[in-house]
Amino acid sequence: MSQPEMIAATNFIRNMIIQQREAGQQQKVITRFPPEPNGFLHIGHAKSICLNFGIAKEFGGDCHLRFDDTNPEKESQAFIDAIKEDVNWLGFEWTGEVRFASDYFEQLFDWAVDLINNGKAYVCELNAEQMREYRGTLTEPGTNSPFRERSIEENLAEFNKMRAGDYPNGAKVLRAKIDMTAPNINLRDPILYRIRHQEHHQTGNKWCIYPSYDFTHGQSDAIEGISHSLCTLEFEDHRPLYEWFLNNLPVPTKPVQTEFARLNINYTVTSKRKLKLLVDEGVVKGWDDPRMPTISGLRRRGYTPKSLRDFCDMIGVNRSGGVVDIGMLHFALRSDLEHSAKRAMLVLNPIKVVITNWEEGREEMLSSPSHPAREELGERTLPFTKELYIDSNDFMEEPPKKFFRLAPGQEVRLRNAWVIRCDEVIKDAAGNIIELRCSHDPDTLGKNPEGRKVKGVIHWVSATHGLPAEVRLYDNLFQVESPDSDKDVDFLEHLSADSLSVVEAIAEPSLATAQAEDRFQFERVGYFCADRYDHQPGTKLVFNRTVSLKDTWAKIQKKQG
Repeated sequence: MSQPEMIAATNFIRNMIIQQREAGQQQKVITRFPPEPNGFLHIGHAKSICLNFGIAKEFGGDCHLRFDDTNPEKESQAFIDAIKEDVNWLGFEWTGEVRFASDYFEQLFDWAVDLINNGKAYVCELNAEQMREYRGTLTEPGTNSPFRERSIEENLAEFNKMRAGDYPNGAKVLRAKIDMTAPNINLRDPILYRIRHQEHHQTGNKWCIYPSYDFTHGQSDAIEGISHSLCTLEFEDHRPLYEWFLNNLPVPTKPVQTEFARLNINYTVTSKRKLKLLVDEGVVKGWDDPRMPTISGLRRRGYTPKSLRDFCDMIGVNRSGGVVDIGMLHFALRSDLEHSAKRAMLVLNPIKVVITNWEEGREEMLSSPSHPAREELGERTLPFTKELYIDSNDFMEEPPKKFFRLAPGQEVRLRNAWVIRCDEVIKDAAGNIIELRCSHDPDTLGKNPEGRKVKGVIHWVSATHGLPAEVRLYDNLFQVESPDSDKDVDFLEHLSADSLSVVEAIAEPSLATAQAEDRFQFERVGYFCADRYDHQPGTKLVFNRTVSLKDTWAKIQKKQG
């Protein structure tokens, strides 16, 4: 699979590399995408993926995929497999084999021993509560641990006992000896190793002590020769620690960490902890639920790899945080689907129409292009029969002015077919409309006779040939713009009751051959995708609403322009 073409949008990281090249300071660009395999990737990770792989491609370098797998209690092979699939689906390939931080556990252990031997690490027996107390606050310095001045020999013996499994979970930790009075709390003797009697998905039961993320990340970059360690801004305060390790260990290279703003979108949460809670509490049906901002969820909903890459290019890369309007994501998607999605007709809320002046048993096979601007996508056949279905929203018994759809005595054109007029409304005993009786004008197929003005055009499906379809109408999972901004209110209280509704619709017969993940513009309704798992061609049609046809972001852009 070839890497997708990425637009070389100007940003401070790209400019930095160009300047390094011009100054002769940089040879080969090597980046990495280093997720923790403790959940599915989300839209924020898509930005990081596009940045790391895009920078490497532009400057003729390499990009590694490395799992920073230091916490086996929360990690699994299922997450690893999903992450690899997401990266590939977005259109990227990593250099060489997939890498794991656990590949370097032996080297990391040796470097921890090196710190002990140099008097820069010690085994501490404070429990978690005591450690918090000793650590101090943002305004008060910390206090040295009573175990800080152990001898090198004692620390080596204790650390080896930790590795041998002589102590239970939480009994002891290995800490770096830096500065308990440092203004940056991350430098107040951070934990390097903790005891976890837990099987690891890559190393099995070989280890019962595991390195911390901070002790693992920078050294893994150094082992792999990473030239640019690109991280989001929450790691800015960790950079002094990242550099302290590199400067105090005999690492083969010294990568440079550079931070950029993470992606935040309104009506969305991207915290892994909160996404996991949505899954665990059954609010959604798994990490790939189409309402989730995970890459797998967006894929199942109908997003395209190109639309996500285009979106990441649109928002750019900078150091200032902010919230992106979700309309911008929808705009990127519509821009792609407008060009790529085939057209079809589907009636969400069917009401029967009987064409009274159409002969019984007569069928006309009408042709319509699958896409108005792409002849290579071919045509589809639309059977026209005596009984049809239209959407009940396209009929009003007492319409207001400028209602250009169907009403008693009013005409409307059926998409790609004839003009019809409603002559009679049939109701049941309760007064509910159950059928419309209409007549068609046989001289109006594909043309508008002189002197006749028919403004309305509606979609339809043959009642004889139409296919039942389950349609899932997805909307924002949250009903407020910033669901997790108020620390005093549980973000779950902002869930929308209208994030999913399921309707039984009628689809045109050409959709019988639709394959899973095929995308369509259902005319006058929106963009939809055949469900990745539940859709079965010819037997069970299941479509997910990807996005509506209305594009508010495009209107905003037009006004601003």
